[in-house]
Amino acid sequence: MAGRFYALCAAAVIVALLVVGAVSDGVVRHLIQTSPLWIVVVLGLQGSAHTKWIALPMFMAWLAIMVLIWLFLLRLARILTGSYSMIEIAMTMVVGATSILVAVAFWRTRTGVSVHGALVALVIGAVVQVGAVALSIQAPLSSDSALSAWLKSAR
Repeated sequence: MAGRFYALCAAAVIVALLVVGAVSDGVVRHLIQTSPLWIVVVLGLQGSAHTKWIALPMFMAWLAIMVLIWLFLLRLARILTGSYSMIEIAMTMVVGATSILVAVAFWRTRTGVSVHGALVALVIGAVVQVGAVALSIQAPLSSDSALSAWLKSAR
């Protein structure tokens, strides 16, 4: 049953971030960024004991990004800057709240995963999520219009 919770949370974050992509010229970027969360969806629906271990670093990465956006919006830090529409701000709330729910569920969910298996899953989750975000901000993937222009020039 816990696996389905993690899968549902991952699906909620995927949808929220794709909404952001749709309103911000960044569908491709957000498709790349959310692709690791599909691992959580699949493992969660399969009831894998590794689900919580691979999910935690992904959701904590998203929570960290949301916190940096909120700090910018509150004019407390300028690490992640930009202009954010009301829809984008609302989606940061969805992603942030979902990430907090996953963190709470993580500590409440017991699994029979070995320490080694848990550490491997944690590292895989972190590397895949950070790698996807890093890839997504590279030109021409960083915006739909940049990718479109790049594809036209490649013809």
